[in-house]
Amino acid sequence: MSELQKVPIAVIGVGEHGKRHTHALKHVQGAELAGVYDQRQDRAAAVAAELGVRAFRSLEEALEAVQAVSIVIPTTDHMVVARLAMEAGKDVLLEKPITRTLEEADELIEIADRTGRILQVGHLERFNPGAVAAKAITRQPLFFEIHRLGVFSPRSLDVDVVFDLMIHDLDLVLWFANTEARDVRAVGLPVLTDRVDIANARVEFENGAVANFTASRVSTEKVRKFRYFQPHEYVSIDFSRRDALLLSVGNDGQNPQIAFRKLEVRNTDPLEAELESFADCVRTRRPPLVGGRQGRSALALAEKVMFCIEEHAGRVMVPLTRPAGHSGEL
Repeated sequence: MSELQKVPIAVIGVGEHGKRHTHALKHVQGAELAGVYDQRQDRAAAVAAELGVRAFRSLEEALEAVQAVSIVIPTTDHMVVARLAMEAGKDVLLEKPITRTLEEADELIEIADRTGRILQVGHLERFNPGAVAAKAITRQPLFFEIHRLGVFSPRSLDVDVVFDLMIHDLDLVLWFANTEARDVRAVGLPVLTDRVDIANARVEFENGAVANFTASRVSTEKVRKFRYFQPHEYVSIDFSRRDALLLSVGNDGQNPQIAFRKLEVRNTDPLEAELESFADCVRTRRPPLVGGRQGRSALALAEKVMFCIEEHAGRVMVPLTRPAGHSGEL
């Protein structure tokens, strides 16, 4: 790739997920991991030493040295750090959810528009090979059935499962259906924490499509299934296996026939694909697949789901605690 100028990127925040960003960037042809910054200097130094890059001593030092940043910090800090980066002239990849509140999201979108900076939100599943293949054949999805279940983990205990897991699928349905939500109904309960650990939502959309979402972090197994139905077709995506299956109705001249076909998928890592796409946006100035407005739409729908859950919890007298921010990732 001698003809392609690599984009120097710093990773801000090198906790568990931030470290994944640093390792993925090493495999992204269009980007160069220029260094890392973390409020915990020892953590930044350890990651920098492992990968042979700089450990910046301050956020300001990092911003001076790069063209773009990947911000992987608690949601409570998204607004401040992303604003500083964009006002310093840097393009931003910001982990989901975009911000803690819709007001903060609006402010970041305004800053991105005013400064001409790229603002991409890390809704990673849009880059899953199964989702990419399925989206290419999407015509008129009318019904969605989605299960995202995880085994209990001490990570992100200060965030409701809606913002931790379900928001992935809320964003995907908005992308696939290409319409706005009209009606939301949802229930959820704390099981092992004082946050919502399991939730179910039913969303009706302006074009008549309906989606059922189930998200849980108290399952005995990991499930990442996304199914949708459109006239004469049924598509099933398995995000864990990174594949997609198409079931379609045909006719042998006498009777209806069901045909099964695995969709052709690229053998790509979703995080590497996301970072490659971000680097390309920085280089070409094209709008990102998941910009600030798309990130805001997913957050707005997640907020509606949580509002319904809180209403239901009040009726059945289940105490819920809302976090100051929506992410426990460091």
